[in-house]
Amino acid sequence: MACGDGGSGTTAAAETIAAGRVYADVARGGGRGWRHGPGSVTPVIDDDRPSSCPVSVIRTATTIHPLRGADRSVDLTPVILEGTAVRLEPLATGHLDRLCEIGLDPALWEWTTTKIRDVDAMRDYVGTALRWQAEGSALPFATVERATGRVVGSTRFANADPPNRRVEIGWSWIARPWQRTVVNTEAKYLMLRHAFEKLGCIRVEFKTDALNARSRAAILRIGAKEEGTLRSHMQVEDGRRRDSVYFSIIEQEWPAVRVHLEGMMRNH
Repeated sequence: MACGDGGSGTTAAAETIAAGRVYADVARGGGRGWRHGPGSVTPVIDDDRPSSCPVSVIRTATTIHPLRGADRSVDLTPVILEGTAVRLEPLATGHLDRLCEIGLDPALWEWTTTKIRDVDAMRDYVGTALRWQAEGSALPFATVERATGRVVGSTRFANADPPNRRVEIGWSWIARPWQRTVVNTEAKYLMLRHAFEKLGCIRVEFKTDALNARSRAAILRIGAKEEGTLRSHMQVEDGRRRDSVYFSIIEQEWPAVRVHLEGMMRNH
């Protein structure tokens, strides 16, 4: 898999930033980043890669905000997370057309509470994600294949609880041609690493429909622990009441999970 820059996406990523925040290409300084202006804090690239990545130079991730000890709190400042095969870009309205190209497959939404059937539904989906981001509870991403620069899905941090240093990873979907590839594994790796090593999270949560056996197996496969089922937890668009199964990874488990995921990526 190529470790070179997949290209594209910076314009769309810039659109996620509130008015007055200006994207700046600072590649000469070691990577793209976001220029700090009056009243603005802007995303930087975190493109640390596991040691197995065949590149001659591994750039060190830029620190977003120094966080120390008990003062740490989950800070969902937009950031680009870059790995070997995948780049996670802050979701933007500029991603809409590319999401529709690959994301209107009914099979992708079989187990979701909301069904995305057309462009208007995808527009609402993106709009909801960006509203949650503006409210400070979420950080949504477009999932990009680095080798081609093509958007292949979406995922997000959500339900952030900064005082308790926990966040959920979810709303994740990948178009069928990229399923059962390294894309999902590396995307989860990048997000978990960011959560535990940059945001100072103590707990990262996942949930899925109790009937979605494939999703439950996938969450267990990355190293999360199943915790239990919340009965009649969510309303599904078709009228069914969904039971949700919760999973988590906690900070004491992250070192072993990291090694496990790096092994999965090497062997993919």
